[in-house]
Order: sequence, then C-alpha cells, then structure tokens
Amino acid sequence: MNKEPFPHLFSPITIGGLELRNRIVSTGHETHLNERGQIGDAMIAYHGARARGGAGLIVVEVALIHPSAVFVANPIRVDGDDCIPGYRRLAQTVQGHGCGLIAQLFHPGREIIASEDGTAPVSYSASAVPNERFHVMPRPMPVELVEDVISGYGDAARRMVEAGLDGVEIVGSHGYLPAQFLNPQVNLRDDLYGGSLENRTRLIRAIAADIRAKAGADFAVGLRLSGDERSHDGVEQDGMVEVCARIVADGNLDYLSIVAGPSATLSGSVHIVPPMFEEVGYTAPIGRKIKEGTGITTMVTGRINQPQEAERIIAAGHADLCGMTRAMICDPEIGNKAKAGRIDDIRACIGCNQACIGHFHAGYAISCIQNPVSGRELAYQDLPPAEARRRIMVVGGGPGGMKAAAVAAERGHCVTLFEKSAQLGGQARLAQLLPQRTEFGGIITNLTREMELAGVRVVKNTVVDEATLQDFAPDAVVVATGATPRWPAIEGRDEAHVVDAWQVLQGQANVGNSVVVADWRADWIGMGIAELLAGQGCSVKLAVNGYMPGQTIQMYVRDASIGRLHKLGVEMIPYARLYGVDSDTVYLQHLMSEEAILCEGVDTLVLCQGHSPDNQVEEIARRLALEHHLVGDCIAPRTAEEAVLEGLKVGIRL
Repeated sequence: MNKEPFPHLFSPITIGGLELRNRIVSTGHETHLNERGQIGDAMIAYHGARARGGAGLIVVEVALIHPSAVFVANPIRVDGDDCIPGYRRLAQTVQGHGCGLIAQLFHPGREIIASEDGTAPVSYSASAVPNERFHVMPRPMPVELVEDVISGYGDAARRMVEAGLDGVEIVGSHGYLPAQFLNPQVNLRDDLYGGSLENRTRLIRAIAADIRAKAGADFAVGLRLSGDERSHDGVEQDGMVEVCARIVADGNLDYLSIVAGPSATLSGSVHIVPPMFEEVGYTAPIGRKIKEGTGITTMVTGRINQPQEAERIIAAGHADLCGMTRAMICDPEIGNKAKAGRIDDIRACIGCNQACIGHFHAGYAISCIQNPVSGRELAYQDLPPAEARRRIMVVGGGPGGMKAAAVAAERGHCVTLFEKSAQLGGQARLAQLLPQRTEFGGIITNLTREMELAGVRVVKNTVVDEATLQDFAPDAVVVATGATPRWPAIEGRDEAHVVDAWQVLQGQANVGNSVVVADWRADWIGMGIAELLAGQGCSVKLAVNGYMPGQTIQMYVRDASIGRLHKLGVEMIPYARLYGVDSDTVYLQHLMSEEAILCEGVDTLVLCQGHSPDNQVEEIARRLALEHHLVGDCIAPRTAEEAVLEGLKVGIRL
C-alpha cells in the first residue's frame, strides 16, 4: 500500500457536527457569479468543480444579513427567505461530492466600495471614525440598529439551516463591522458596546449567541478575524489573541478562521489577497498564536498555494485547517492530485492577483490567468473530443501557444509546438526577472507540464519560415508569435542613449546612473524596471502616461509597488507623455496642461512603451492559404491572461 503523501492534510477533522474528509478549505471570496443577488448555475458550477476536485470544505462568499449592509452593486443577500432555494441547490451539489459547505454572513460597516444605484449610501459603524481607503464617514449605530443587526445574523443562519448547509461563518476580518467594534481606535462608544474589552467584544458574542440559539447545537459556527491587522490604526497580534480568547470563552463558536490585514487602509488591504511578494504561508505564525491562546479549532489563510506548505503548517501545529483559495481557483483538482501523489501535475497559483481579485475590483466574474476555465465552468469545464485527429502546428512557445497546444492535444489532435529560442515561456521569462516577480515564472512550469501530460511534441531553436510551414504541411496553424518592444518615433531617439525594457532585463544595455523610465502602459513593467534600476543604485525618475504608476494593474500589486518605489527614492511623474530626448535631457509633456516637463542630467532613457505585434508567420500562412488561428499578442499586445484564454478557445475550436 502506498503511504499517504500528506498524512496531516488528509486526516479527517470535525467542526461542531460537521466531519470533513481533509483540511483543505476554499475560503470565502467574491466571485461576481451571482445572478441578481441570488445563487445560480454559474456559482454552483464554480464551487461544484472545487468540491469534486477534492476540497474538504467550501466557504461560500459574503452575503448581506441586513439592509444596511450593502457594500457593492448586486450583492448576495440573506436577509429574506428568497435566498433559500439557491443555497439549497448549492448545498446539494457541494455535499454531493463529499465536501462541507459553510456560508459567510456579512456586514461591512464603514467599508463600502460601491452602492446599488450609484449614489453613496449611509454607512454605519461603531462610531463616526472615517476609513482611509474608501474615504467613508460612517454614522454611529444606534443601539436599536445594533440589536436589529444582531438578530439579522441569527435569522440568516436559520435560513442556511433550512437550505441544508453545514454551518455559517461570521465575517469579522479585515476591519469589517464586527472588527470595527473590537478596535478601540474605531469604537469610541460609551455604552454597552464600547470601552472595555468586555463591551467591545459584546457585539460578536451576541451575534454568535443569536446564531447558536436559532441554528442549533450541531450547526457549525465560525468566526473569521484578522489575527494581526497590520495597520497604523489596527489591532495588533497580542491584542487580537486577548480578543479571541474572550469571544471563544462563551462556547458558541466551533472554529476561528485567521487572516491578516484590514480593508480600511491601502497598506493593510494588501493582505486581503496577498500578492506574490509576500512569503508563502506567512500568516501561519499568526494562526498558531491564536490557536495557542484560545484552544479552539483554527484555520489559517494567506499564500498557501501548495499541499506541501499546507502539510507543513498543520504538522507544525500552526493551524488545523488551511485556506487554499487561490490555489483552487488556479487548480480545482489540487485536492485529488495531492492525495494521489501527483504533485508535479498541480497547476500552482503564482499570486499575480490579475484575474481573481483583479476581476472583482473591476466588476467582472472571477477567473485565473493560468486557468481561464475558472468562473467559466458552464462554457469550458468539459473539453469536447476532436471529431477527427488533425495535424496541428503551433508557432510560438509563450503562454498562449502553450495553452493552445495543450488543449488541442488533450482533445486528441497531433500537436507540434515550434519555439524559436532555446526556452519556452515568451515574455513570462522576462517578467520573472523583475523584482518581486520571480514567481511569475511558475506559469511556464505549469503550462509545460500541461503540454507534457497532453502529449505535445516541442521543437525548440527553430524559426518558422515559409519553407518550414510547407515542409510540415499542417492541417491547421496556431500563430502565437507574440510581440516585440515598441519604439515610438520621438525626436532625438537615434542620437541619445535610449534602450528598452527587454534590453535591460536581458543584460544587453549599459544603463547610466541617472535614468528616466518612460512608461506608456502604466502597468507592472515600468514600475518593475524602475524598482530594478533603483535597487542597483541608479537615480530613477518614472514618467507615467497616466494618472498614477500601475494604473492598469490590480490595486494591491500596484499600491505595494508604489510603496517600494517611494522607499527607494524613485521620483514618480504622473500625467507625462514622452515627447523627445537629447544627450542629457528627456522631454515630457503634461497630458492635461500640455506644458513641458524637463528631466535634465539624464544618462539613459528606458522605454516601456508597450509592444508591437509580430505578424510574420501570420502573413506567410495567409499567403499559403493555410487554415490559421491567432492567439495572444500577435493579434494585439495585451497580457498573459488574454493569451491563455485565447489559447483555450482556439484549442477547443480546432
């Protein structure tokens, strides 16, 4: 008999009356898959995929327990009985795969992102203390409203019992309403809900008691808290241990779910969905402190993207369960693969934040740059087999070409991928060379393995020309030839010392001490080049054709990067259009005033001006009248997300 590869991770555990088959948890996260505030087919398919893939527990995203709790447009609501049928269908699907299901009950307090109709709603909190991130000034909750909200939690839990769920989770993490009552810098009340620790914990304790009274003894009840708010005005770890011990002492909770950071500040909010620059499993010690201080079953979440890390955390006693949410967004089958010992087959999350939390903040349904099936299960979950086996030639070994090759081969085609260089990966190979972006290279590892499993033949160091296409005689060609750096026709370009980002990353540029990085895309490339050069001792100005550096990328990645640039002394110039250059001056133009901005004493201008499509193979395929399909930047330069999604679609269409 084979030894269990992860004995701690795959040991069963009981939470209240709920027995789980393993310790892998998909924690509550926004998906934007609800249908007009209700749970429908898309969300059921999404969570069903993770239950089928081997998760032990799924905690479904926040749902509003009271009319005063609206914080985004079109939220899920559980303040009326019309929510029950959708949750019942979800429970039947998830539990049918042997997985537990718990619902998050939510009130944001002052943490309001948007409204239902575009007007700013009245927000409520413990006291009239504004937040820094959303610039919301809340109204202090009258005692009558506090009591009504408490009852709203219990009533929502009763509805979840009726729907057949296994439990509920009170969301007190990230500075949401329950945490606002806990924090003495936010809670300035002088009634029964403010002042002493006893009073500041009263709201959560009353909520837990009301839920327990209405849901029964066997219904699992949990509480999610930030074990360390990591903010200038937040509750630190030692204070939170004391808070948790007092709440747990009442005996109404079955578990604690521990995370880090608050929503209220830009610096703290990074920890809500920590990007790749945070250490893997970095919240585990926080979980251990809470677990030791309370003795209750404890779950910890934060950059746990592989079963090896989860096993280590549980074996070391840091926590009893591990939230592996983005890991399962990236690979819903991670549980089954880990249990079978198929570690190399796991598509590991790289913490890029682009299509998961990035989609939520942009108002779109959740997905993953590596796994575009996520959030699109109804359309793409089951690959149709090829009607006839065809000879497919894929030109270009970047993410888009690799995905197209893997999908086409998995469907039954005979696929050969041609890459002109000695290595696969395309621009992802460059991306991983930027500061704090090393993990991005994981997309290459993961897609390479997908191709291996599907049986794709790979030919490297081969430039595809007309003769190559004619000799190979494909039934169809997938053109995924990518793009090259764009050099705009600015005055003085040929006389000054001008290089591009690719040359810097590949060590092909002799960059001087004083540098201007001209960033047209306002994405992570310009920021990354500026950080790289500043870290090497250069004096750097980052001139951005937008209102802020990183304007086009996910806010947690952007904000943290801006913080690092500030520490390194990088001068950031927003609203700046590149106009010209000479031997020691870069000429910029303000986007709005159109006045000149001069950067003098400059040794090197580094261009981060986007990319130009490489269309040579496409043109040959057209000339030869070959069936061909375009993927990624050779259509229009964008990001790995679009390339991989288009690779999936083309692989299905062939």
